[in-house]
Amino acid sequence: MQKPKLPTNETMRLCALYRLEILDTPADERFDKITAKAKDYFDVDLALVSLIDADRQWFKSKQGLDAEETSRDISFCGHAINQDDIFYVKDARNDERFSDNPLVTGAPHIRFYAGAPIISPDGYKVGTLCIIDSAPKELLPADLVMLRQMADMVEQLLVEVALTT
Repeated sequence: MQKPKLPTNETMRLCALYRLEILDTPADERFDKITAKAKDYFDVDLALVSLIDADRQWFKSKQGLDAEETSRDISFCGHAINQDDIFYVKDARNDERFSDNPLVTGAPHIRFYAGAPIISPDGYKVGTLCIIDSAPKELLPADLVMLRQMADMVEQLLVEVALTT
């Protein structure tokens, strides 16, 4: 298993995340509507708004998952925030970075993952809108555009939430 690398701007990225004052806040129907739509649109087991903290990924919104958070060391989203575009794994069992990851070998048995980075208002990748399935999947170019558009909606909500706190 390959652990996610820390972004070169990790200290500033974490500061941006903390400025949002969103970690460990209650569920929010506005975020849940986006993850519910993503889960249905892409026909996947899970859809999450995942925020990457120092040692964990915390789920602001989750469809199909009971956990509130997981360790950053085993997260796919920790890899996704190092990308400029959508991070996409068609079949995690056939990917040497993830084939022995406990999230692949055990519950939730991830095979497919796609995560669009969520950018804070000040320009830092603080998390992802991700979709996950227990079967391998391929996305079409139009699907990648839709996932990015949904992540853009999450980013807009972060701005709205930050303005009201």
